[in-house]
Amino acid sequence: MALKKNKLFTRFSVAMLLFLALLMGYLLYTKLRNFNFWPQQDEESNFTSYPGFGISLPNNYAIHGIDVSRYQQRINWSLVKKMADGGVAIGFAFVKATEGSQLTDAQFARNWQKTKAVGMPRGAYLFFRAGKGGPTQASYFIKQVNLLPGDLPPVVDIETLNNETPETMRQELTECLQTLQRHYGVAPILYSNATFYNTHLQGQFEQYPLWVAHYFEQRRPRVSRPWQFWQHSENGRVNGISGNVDFNVFSGDSAAFKALLLPPKAAVR
Repeated sequence: MALKKNKLFTRFSVAMLLFLALLMGYLLYTKLRNFNFWPQQDEESNFTSYPGFGISLPNNYAIHGIDVSRYQQRINWSLVKKMADGGVAIGFAFVKATEGSQLTDAQFARNWQKTKAVGMPRGAYLFFRAGKGGPTQASYFIKQVNLLPGDLPPVVDIETLNNETPETMRQELTECLQTLQRHYGVAPILYSNATFYNTHLQGQFEQYPLWVAHYFEQRRPRVSRPWQFWQHSENGRVNGISGNVDFNVFSGDSAAFKALLLPPKAAVR
């Protein structure tokens, strides 16, 4: 009788251990299944998750990039250049240069030199302040920014009326863009968020390439004109950068991207 009880206890123990092993295996499987170790496409959107970058990236774009300012502090551009996840690398960087008519970004000189040193295609942008004069802001930018062959065109970032009327903002913005184009020999890129663009700029600056910020969109930014760059997230992560960074895509292929870069005849020293 004791022997039978021992056999039953042994069988019960084995069954319990087997059950617990299966339960633990199932729990581990579900845990790992929900944790992405590699890019996984979201079936309900046009994005694919890239764990290395900490965000999802829009599909069907070959060239991805970032934009930075002093808020990213001291960047290790060698690590940025080397990073890749699922075949995606950082293909360009926009760097804040100036704001208004007197302020130079604290990290601009370093970022501008280091991006060039590692061979990162780069662009510089002016954060525009309405009411500060269009030509004055352009001239200040020109004094700080030496564009070379292979650089992206200058960028004017306009996001606020700065307590001015829309008419005043547009007039000063026009003068700023024209001053930059005369100096650098190429049409500047115009940056804005989709709401500001649609409200204040739509239909009036279409001769300039557009870089538009629009987050939480599943397919493309909601503007009615063609665009060249789309800033789709502000929460990306990249090796060599502390904290979050903005992510962008270019709308064309490598040939179109190369055609946008400054040729030798347009470079100004």
